[in-house]
Amino acid sequence: MSGYDASSSLFSPRCFVTAAAAAMVNGTTIFTITGGPIRIIDLFSFCEPANGATASTLQWQADGSASGQAATNFTGASASLANFAAGGLVYCDFTTLATAPVITQTAGVALWGPTTSTGGGVVVPAGIITTVIGVGSTTGTWRHYMGYLPLAPGAVVS
Repeated sequence: MSGYDASSSLFSPRCFVTAAAAAMVNGTTIFTITGGPIRIIDLFSFCEPANGATASTLQWQADGSASGQAATNFTGASASLANFAAGGLVYCDFTTLATAPVITQTAGVALWGPTTSTGGGVVVPAGIITTVIGVGSTTGTWRHYMGYLPLAPGAVVS
């Protein structure tokens, strides 16, 4: 019999956080997926110092470059991040690929999705996940967090 036992620790939930907070700029790679597809089960960006008055918006995009697939936005554009409070969160609620990220301008404490219709996640192929920033780069710095399930042996996020 061949195959892999999906109940093994090989397929257990994992997490990754970007090493340093940085301004969000259009087209910045925030995560790299290698070794196969993953299911993103949590994705959020955390504002460390307060954001300035630029009315930036955020979308997340998977490019699928490692598997020859076209770039696909898997969220709509958020509302404006202008004057965003330090400690605020922007998270993906996984309702549809066009749903805007949810903004919570609290000090790191927030009610959380995912909501319901897709079971709470999005499958993305090996490649990179980038930010799609509308209007202009953020002035505050952001750290990005992802919880995921590897869907293939050796699938990892870095």
